[in-house]
Amino acid sequence: MELGLPFAIGAAVVWGVYIFVLKRSFSGYPPAGLTVLINAAAIAWFLPVTVATTDLGGATLASDPLGAPERVARSLATVDPQAVAVVAGTATATAVAFVLFLRAIAGGDVSYVTPINKVVPMFVLPLEVLLLGEVLAPVQVAGVVVATAAVYVANYEPGSLLAPLVSAVHSRPAQLALVSAACYAVSDLGKRVALQELAIPGTLWVPLLLAGAGLVLLPAAVRTPPAVTRADAPKFLAAGALVALGEHLTTVAFASLPASVASPVINTQAIVAVVLGGVVLGERYFRVRLVAALLAVVGVGMIAL
Repeated sequence: MELGLPFAIGAAVVWGVYIFVLKRSFSGYPPAGLTVLINAAAIAWFLPVTVATTDLGGATLASDPLGAPERVARSLATVDPQAVAVVAGTATATAVAFVLFLRAIAGGDVSYVTPINKVVPMFVLPLEVLLLGEVLAPVQVAGVVVATAAVYVANYEPGSLLAPLVSAVHSRPAQLALVSAACYAVSDLGKRVALQELAIPGTLWVPLLLAGAGLVLLPAAVRTPPAVTRADAPKFLAAGALVALGEHLTTVAFASLPASVASPVINTQAIVAVVLGGVVLGERYFRVRLVAALLAVVGVGMIAL
């Protein structure tokens, strides 16, 4: 088993729980404002880790405060413009994908839109092979296909199995969901480039990504601010802790795995969420979700070979 695979599986579990918590406890909040607030809470949780583990050029600030401006200037001068572009592009792709998905589900049936939005790994695989020269064993490619099919089935509601994909030909919401999936794929590829090719420290990457996505969504959050009371603070802090942990595990996975391997494993988060929904909330089509879970296990097992 590859080193990063347990972290990808852990990330899938954490993100699945997070989706379930969002659905159960945050359904009344505007999505953009909700994301900005939770990201801010996640940054607050994770920032001490970043400060403790990342050298930002200010290690001797206490012993030599007068030299601090020069050290900061030197640090800024050594910032890699390519790294800045990758961070900005990845954060923007993440935020755009989120907004497009929200528009898709606002204009179309969730049962059609959501499965299409979960085919992210099928975009990641060809992009990584073509752009980064990644080579996967045939059994791993088959595992990516099986895991992606599992996520698709997890979000499927009985009817015509191919109906969501067929609807993408003529349905605007379905097309938005497909573009959203492509944007998420670009985001996943950006994570791999940032953490492997550019070697951005993982403990620095997490707050950068969260802050970048939050800034992109901030104008929408300001237009429709969520009504948050003091009593809401504990649940926002709890959600922020989940996001901080999920992003950390995701970062470790993308730092050591090809994006085409990490992405399908982490995207099985949808299966965790729908299985939790079936067990705790008694949601419909639970047997279909269990079939999807079994497919996911098979797919991840093939990827691990």
